[in-house]
Amino acid sequence: MKISKNLVKNAGFDSLLGGKKVGLFTLKNSDGMVVQITNYGGRIVSLFVPDKAGNFEDVVLGHEDLKGYTEGGNPYFGAIIGRYGNRIAKGRLEIDGATHALATNNTPNHLHGGTKGFDKVVWQVEQRSKQQLELTYLSVAGEENYPGNLKVVVTYTLTEDNALEIDYQAATDASTVVNLTNHSYFNLKGAGNGSIEDHELTIKASHYLPTDTHAIPTGEIAAVANTPMDFRKPKLIGRDMHREFDQLLMAKGYDHTFVFDKDIAPQTPVAIATEKKSGRTLEVYTNEPGVQFYSGNFVTGSNPGKNDKTYLSQESFCLETQHFPDSPNEKSFPTTLLHPGETYHSFCSYKFGTL
Repeated sequence: MKISKNLVKNAGFDSLLGGKKVGLFTLKNSDGMVVQITNYGGRIVSLFVPDKAGNFEDVVLGHEDLKGYTEGGNPYFGAIIGRYGNRIAKGRLEIDGATHALATNNTPNHLHGGTKGFDKVVWQVEQRSKQQLELTYLSVAGEENYPGNLKVVVTYTLTEDNALEIDYQAATDASTVVNLTNHSYFNLKGAGNGSIEDHELTIKASHYLPTDTHAIPTGEIAAVANTPMDFRKPKLIGRDMHREFDQLLMAKGYDHTFVFDKDIAPQTPVAIATEKKSGRTLEVYTNEPGVQFYSGNFVTGSNPGKNDKTYLSQESFCLETQHFPDSPNEKSFPTTLLHPGETYHSFCSYKFGTL
């Protein structure tokens, strides 16, 4: 087990940002799996998992120092996303008859919580054990023009069976919308080790959400059958990705919400990714109604990654468990409203194994 030489050094993160202390925190289990997380944006910086021969590799995109995340155009690598993951059309939402105008930071829409979402704040942090980290943040009323003081607690737990569990809880003192997720970019061959088109993917979803040219759902919940969006059976990511299909052409690949089938048993993975050369597998479990599958279409290589590697388009994938984009404006979608006295709870587990 030779992974220590590749671990990100804490010195690259040990600094003050806006008067708050930023650090790098390490979780380890007895199998040798290692996860590094910074409280800047709650970002997963590194994630070392074994292949079928027992060799460890870092399978998430990221940077070796804080500057890599605060400067340049890194696309939310490893971050906690909020208050609202994904897009809200034209940055407009209505709650209890009041209209709130949010930042249109993804013209003409609101994306991932706005100009300064949860990915750009310093979270309070407590390392509860060698395998658990708790992050807390108070998003004050009016932050990014969202109503309500929202207290958020995100707990990362590394289990003995090589799962990284993420538990999100939140409470508010005024009605607001909440849709939290994690934006890790995976490559099971190792971060920066080439295309993900040869990864095999299964998503237990008979339907997906078609979008308009600005990546806003049209409101239709469309069947995946007889389309390139069908991952109900294991399929190479690259098999259909470059087909002449309007949804893929607009997004330059996959960047869509898949709606999980309602009959999935609680202890059943909702998505499975496999890379046969390394033998690594990734199973995803969640209580959310959908997942945003993104094939890293707009990763440009403009911001160098760990070990001086260049990350390029479609060399990583995201499986972001969440409610649906633009739910505040699409009444047929599951609600993302949170009222005082209620507790928001979302759960995601990324479980790694081998063939």
